[in-house]
Amino acid sequence: MYQEPLNPFSFGDLAFDDAFADREDEVASLAADMRNGQNVLVYAPRRYGKSSLVLKAASRALEGKALVAYCDLMKTPTKERFAAALARTIFEDLAPRSEQVIERATKLFGGLRVRPVMEVDPDTGALRFSFDASRRKKTGDIDQTIERLLELPQEIAGQRGRRVVLILDEFQEIVRLDKEFPNLMRAVFQAQPEVGHVYLGSKRHILDRIFNDKNEAFWRSAKRLEIGLIPPDRFKPFIAKRFTGTDKGITDEALERILEVTAGHPYGTQELCYSTWELVPAGYHALADNVETALAQVLRSEHNHFSKLWDDATEQQRLLLLALADEPTPGLYSEEWQARHDLASNTHVQRAATTLIKDELVGKGADGDFMIIEPFFAEWLEREQANSPVSAELRRKHRSEQRGS
Repeated sequence: MYQEPLNPFSFGDLAFDDAFADREDEVASLAADMRNGQNVLVYAPRRYGKSSLVLKAASRALEGKALVAYCDLMKTPTKERFAAALARTIFEDLAPRSEQVIERATKLFGGLRVRPVMEVDPDTGALRFSFDASRRKKTGDIDQTIERLLELPQEIAGQRGRRVVLILDEFQEIVRLDKEFPNLMRAVFQAQPEVGHVYLGSKRHILDRIFNDKNEAFWRSAKRLEIGLIPPDRFKPFIAKRFTGTDKGITDEALERILEVTAGHPYGTQELCYSTWELVPAGYHALADNVETALAQVLRSEHNHFSKLWDDATEQQRLLLLALADEPTPGLYSEEWQARHDLASNTHVQRAATTLIKDELVGKGADGDFMIIEPFFAEWLEREQANSPVSAELRRKHRSEQRGS
């Protein structure tokens, strides 16, 4: 009995195995760094697939007998939750499994200033940890507890004779927990020769301050790996293979149109391919018309999100967004390009660009051009705003102001 194959494209969740697109060079490099104990900062805007990339590299490091612990700081809004997440990953991923879980955890965490509350999950049998703020005796107790937890990976590495890799996802959140934590962590980490630390982050302005300011504790302490858009020529074979592997095909024209719209954005490309694949019957090829139908569906689903981005933007930010939607450029501060798009002075453009880059709406494409990197936002602007009366009036107003000045 014939069974319809599952959609081979995935977006929104972590991408594993065949769902992971390209990045082979980056994966190989990072896996080698993990095996060698090299500290690495992995930077990319949200939805570029950095967590998927790091976890794929981690799986290769595990094959090389390294021990890997992963902690997502986006899920630890308090110091107590950060401590609980560290305790869980140290216990589950690093500690030897030589005794019953409670006895093993009690021995491992017996020296902590604040003792964790431990419960066995009745469904999975896994041990859950929590740190109750009311159990503190002094204000600094939880800080000392976290410090001790951060010391444990090096001790376990020595005991087990294996390299340890500690992955800290969304690392910029550490300064929100406590602005002194980078100093504490760096003091611990620099005395850990058997532990490699991988820091993932998406907020460039915070990460630059942590790692690039010579007055900060982490200055020049990690190799930097920056994840960008996937070049379209490297995405094409992946997309074509996913279609043909599920009894469908895709024409060159349709493939070109997908990557023209997404510019190789990992999340956006997978999303548009997912919607396109759903429109094509088994045994047929995806056509350019199918891509346009899928794109219209995606834009409808994102309309409220894009409308809010537009409503929240200032006039100068709106003008810059319209200009970049129409013409990405390497020369963001070129007088010729600015004049062509009715932009104001360099000062206004720089101020608008700084905010839009910080908000991860604007960035650099695979070819180095400044462009709108929020998936499908440029397409939405072209359709919804570029020729609207409001946008026309906005441009007219700025042309008038420029003539007046």
